[in-house]
Amino acid sequence: MKRFIFLFLFMISCSKAESQESNASGSLPAAKVLEIKNFVKEKSYNQDIAVFINFKIHSGKYRYFVYDLKNDKILQKAIVSHGSGSVIKNLDVLKFSNTEGSYQSSLGKYEILNSYNGKFGKAYRLNGLDIDNSNAMQRAIVLHSFGCIPDQESPAPACLSLGCPMLSANALVQTAHYLDKSKYPVILYAFY
Repeated sequence: MKRFIFLFLFMISCSKAESQESNASGSLPAAKVLEIKNFVKEKSYNQDIAVFINFKIHSGKYRYFVYDLKNDKILQKAIVSHGSGSVIKNLDVLKFSNTEGSYQSSLGKYEILNSYNGKFGKAYRLNGLDIDNSNAMQRAIVLHSFGCIPDQESPAPACLSLGCPMLSANALVQTAHYLDKSKYPVILYAFY
């Protein structure tokens, strides 16, 4: 009987540990974090934080993460849109493009540049660093907020953009807190 109770408690303990491990990292694969840690090393980018967008996650769920690279923890989770052209009708997968007029999101690493005030209010220019997002500046792909993006997770999908990653107004204010005090460009990594 003691052996059975010990085994039962051990299984519960393991289950809790696995749950905490997946909750601690959320939906952010460790390999992607390590990739960015190695990418920013000894470069003129912020070494402490990075922004990740996991486009594999449903758009109504948290899939935008501001991440503390030094302490390996998520500082912010938010809902983020994808481009209307990325939707494939009747499928749960997305398509991506670097082409002007595609209205699709682009994958890859971006450096988040200076903020400006545009038609959506405060926004941040994004400079694509990879072949899959090298036209970001030409396409005017920027990080901005839009009223239709909710603050909380929902089973309903987030509204669509023309290719920009859009946050709620509250989420952008929270992100701005990290970006505006950074001396160096912060890397945003969008992956699928």
